[in-house]
Amino acid sequence: MTQQDPAAQKNQKTPTIDEYQPKSTLVTPEHKIQRAKYPFIDIHSHHWNPTAAEVDDLIKGMDSINLRVMVNLSGGTGEELKKTVQVMKGRYPDRFVVFANMSYDDLNTPGFGKRVAARLEEDVKNGAQGLKIFKDFGMELKYANGQRVHVDDPEFDAVFEKCAELKIPVLIHVGEPSAFFDPWDYHNERWEELKEIPGRARPPARYPAFETLMTERNHLFAKHPKTNFIAAHLAFHGNDLARLGKLFDANPNVYVDIAAVLAELGRQPYSAHDFLVKYQDRVLMGKDIYEVNEYKWYFRALETRDEYFEYYRKRHAFWRIYGFQVPDEVLKKVYYKNALKLVPGIDAKQFPE
Repeated sequence: MTQQDPAAQKNQKTPTIDEYQPKSTLVTPEHKIQRAKYPFIDIHSHHWNPTAAEVDDLIKGMDSINLRVMVNLSGGTGEELKKTVQVMKGRYPDRFVVFANMSYDDLNTPGFGKRVAARLEEDVKNGAQGLKIFKDFGMELKYANGQRVHVDDPEFDAVFEKCAELKIPVLIHVGEPSAFFDPWDYHNERWEELKEIPGRARPPARYPAFETLMTERNHLFAKHPKTNFIAAHLAFHGNDLARLGKLFDANPNVYVDIAAVLAELGRQPYSAHDFLVKYQDRVLMGKDIYEVNEYKWYFRALETRDEYFEYYRKRHAFWRIYGFQVPDEVLKKVYYKNALKLVPGIDAKQFPE
């Protein structure tokens, strides 16, 4: 082994935590899967006002990885929704699903909730197959008087009841990883991420506490038992799967996606495997930011037992992950079966039994 000259080693600059990037010497079998074993539905993707050319490019990438149906959560409402449905579903009717979104332009006018419900009903007539609620809801959205809109605000009850009536799911993003709400100190496991992107911190002077948001969200789920909710990003309980299990047990109408939180499952492969087997009917495949070359990490984690491999996007994880290979029947449910039972209008003939 070549040893560094002691004098040179003495003069070498000590790396900062940002600069320290150790290369693992571990040698283990690798299975770098480029294409999903089964066709899958991505329940969590965003494409704002796509053009026809952009949609054509999406199809090429989707075909290369066995992504059969993509759900665009950023459909908007009204004319914007109609245009997005036309450019995506009009060109490829079996390959795309579009969810509507709420407009808050008239939030401070009496009767807001009922108007949103009416707009949503019209959006569904125009091709929407679900409702997506973004993370400003409950965290940053406020009334004109400065009062924060709570996740379980009664003003929105009409909207969620309309979703139950229309039999469409609500994919809802409430909160952020709990570490973003914790003190930003050297005990915080997301410290380096917050250092790189300080805007992700959720200090108590500006935001409600994590537990406040979770309490409001859980109350929302409980008071609308006939509405199917998909809690984005493992409901931000990927670091505490026992807690997520309790949420499932208490609310049969709640599901989750794994978008942008693969790293949480990948650092606990035994627990992740057992959790997905136990709650195999409640978890859906999702990616969030569409990048065709990044899906292979999901395939590798879900389909293999590979060990200690790097995550695809450091800003989500400063640790390596492991494959937690789930049985084929569980894989089919996560990849497409659970989405088929929740989202109306998807042609099930595109998928194996």
